[in-house]
Amino acid sequence: MATDAPTTPRHWLFKSEPDVFSIDDLRRRRQAPWDGVRNYTARNFLRDQVAVGDLVLFYHSSTEPPGVVGLARIHGAARWDETAFDEAHDGYDPKSSPDNPRWVLVDVEFVAKFEVIVTLAALKADPTLASMLVVQRGQRLSIQPVERDHFERIIGLGGLGGLGDPGDPGGAARSEEATSSEGTAANGPLSPVEAATARPSTPATTVKSAVPRPIAKSSTPAATRAPAKASKLVPASKSATTKASKTATPKASKSASAKSSKTASTKSSKTASTKASAAASAKSSKTASTKSSKSPPAPSTRKAATR
Repeated sequence: MATDAPTTPRHWLFKSEPDVFSIDDLRRRRQAPWDGVRNYTARNFLRDQVAVGDLVLFYHSSTEPPGVVGLARIHGAARWDETAFDEAHDGYDPKSSPDNPRWVLVDVEFVAKFEVIVTLAALKADPTLASMLVVQRGQRLSIQPVERDHFERIIGLGGLGGLGDPGDPGGAARSEEATSSEGTAANGPLSPVEAATARPSTPATTVKSAVPRPIAKSSTPAATRAPAKASKLVPASKSATTKASKTATPKASKSASAKSSKTASTKSSKTASTKASAAASAKSSKTASTKSSKSPPAPSTRKAATR
């Protein structure tokens, strides 16, 4: 997993759709993460081989005409691509998560924009570039390794001169041997090509990949592992539930008993009251009847009829 920066920078071709991220976008931002790679071969190149200081041919794809438009350099080693976790991002992958990430990115920095685009048609027409991956039929990888002589040739075709000029085979040697730690050549400031081929002012010769190794799982079969001993401690939740149940039961029983007693007392009181009322009524009726029978008839107030 470790990716140490090599003594001599390697060369790559990175493809990007210009309406998503172009060479002008990189020039404006100076540095940017190269995210959204969702091919395992390309991912493996980024994770295992691309190193800080490597040089990159910036290629515009899915446009007319497609081709190499500029030069970039790897600024930061591989790290997890968090856009794969973002459901709103075009590169979202539901199978990739922070706990189990799949994809990586690297940080790139702008070096130069070509004076002229080196189109795919021009690459195919150049016999010295016949073995480049990008010109092979069906080759669609967005991250591709590039041989040094192919890289130099394309730099020349792009109009930067120096290293890529076929008529100046010593350009590469001069740019590497005359570079000081301040980023200037012995005979003056570095050209774009010399700046591209120079190592960073603080060489990352011991830079490790930011992508951590996955945690190794136990190789002991589950069937042979010693079963965990059951704890004698009662879980807090269970203990609390039992205690609450015991506390609530006597209270509920006492409450129900008091309620039942009160109901029975009320019913008994109502029954006794009803009986007493009925007896009093009957006695009153009997007394009135007896008095009525003993009383003499009332004198008649009608006048005798005249004959």
